[in-house]
Amino acid sequence: MSPVMGRLVALESRRGWQVVCGLAVVFLLVVPILNQVVPPSSPFHMPTFWVVILGKYMCFAILALSLDLIWGYAGVLSLGQGAFFGLGGYAMGMYMMRQIGDRGVYGDPVLPDFMVFLNWKELPWYWQGFDMFWFTVLMVMLVPGLLAFVFGWLAFRSRISGVYFSIISQAMVFAMMLAFFRNEMGFGGNNGLTDFKDLLGFNLSRDSTKVGLYVVSTATLILVYLTCRFVVRSKLGRVMVAIRDAEDRVRFLGYSVAWTKLFIFTLAAVIAGIAGALYVPQVGIINPGEFAPAKSIEVAVWVAVGGRGTLFGAIAGAFAVNGAKSFFTGAAPEIWLFFLGALFVVVTLFLPKGIIGALSSLRRRLPGVRQRETKVA
Repeated sequence: MSPVMGRLVALESRRGWQVVCGLAVVFLLVVPILNQVVPPSSPFHMPTFWVVILGKYMCFAILALSLDLIWGYAGVLSLGQGAFFGLGGYAMGMYMMRQIGDRGVYGDPVLPDFMVFLNWKELPWYWQGFDMFWFTVLMVMLVPGLLAFVFGWLAFRSRISGVYFSIISQAMVFAMMLAFFRNEMGFGGNNGLTDFKDLLGFNLSRDSTKVGLYVVSTATLILVYLTCRFVVRSKLGRVMVAIRDAEDRVRFLGYSVAWTKLFIFTLAAVIAGIAGALYVPQVGIINPGEFAPAKSIEVAVWVAVGGRGTLFGAIAGAFAVNGAKSFFTGAAPEIWLFFLGALFVVVTLFLPKGIIGALSSLRRRLPGVRQRETKVA
């Protein structure tokens, strides 16, 4: 492990988890109070619009954690996390479409509106079971995990790594985008799945439901973060870092590099699927655009900006970049993509360890910090 990365991992272990959990708990408690308790006439009232925005950011942070787990700690840059995110979203969207029943435009109690419009006569077999929430939750994790397992097994057993793995993972997500655009696939084609009414009996248009989804997303972020932290601090986590820094040596010592990568890649896919499932009820739509390769690349930008190899860096990067995106797409939408590209170039050239790495380096330069670290060592 490099000295800089070692210090970042040490910082993650000492206080990163406390900061993340503390801030998440504050968001978990304060935001609902500002929205539901504080009256709209108060300057401290938080509009429901911002609650939904923050809920989306929580889902993006979970997605960033999934990539940081496989890229920051195992050294495998996957540009296909959008595929797993989209599959989890489609699974949840299928459940909510089944819950519409005869309240759709065409009033069919079984077939979604787009199937009636396309003259489908019966529900496809792969839509069966999505009228049950427990089955949907299972599919949210199982389908992305199974795809990642098969894809990863074929890739890692052939020792495909580096830029080659990045390319084929992006080819995978691009192929899925093209497939889901087709009407005959039975997923709504270009329009995707939308016009959701409720979730578990809760009306999605109500402010209380939107706040509830935000709370669930924030609580899930805490659980996912703690799970990732447990993994990276375990013996498996140390093997992951060793594979990232010296893969051939790890293989020479007798460890199964392929199976380690496969496990982490599959776990990251499951986490991304959960993020997608939480995201869809809050935005009200899921379409093939979520499989766009550019979106998977954007996730890599979040992690790089925040600081890969530090879990809280991935979360910070997701919030920072998406916050900037929300600002620029409203203030100057024509320059957003230029800003994103420039940000990635600046981080790559001048902040190779991201925001967290830069803050860690700045902290070490403060008077007295180096002496304390030496004493601890």
